[in-house]
Amino acid sequence: MKSRCEYCMFYEYDDELEEYACTVGFDEDEYARFMSSYRSECPYFRFGDEYTIVRKQN
Repeated sequence: MKSRCEYCMFYEYDDELEEYACTVGFDEDEYARFMSSYRSECPYFRFGDEYTIVRKQN
């Protein structure tokens, strides 16, 4: 089963790292809060299928 990140608008391929990564722009406080929370879902998730993601890239 695919993870929910694979359907997110912020989950993009990074050529330098040669892997997919989350591109949400966290500042240090937001990142610390996000990593320490026990949420079952990401608060930054935005659904994007392959068509909406391609439109965003163009």
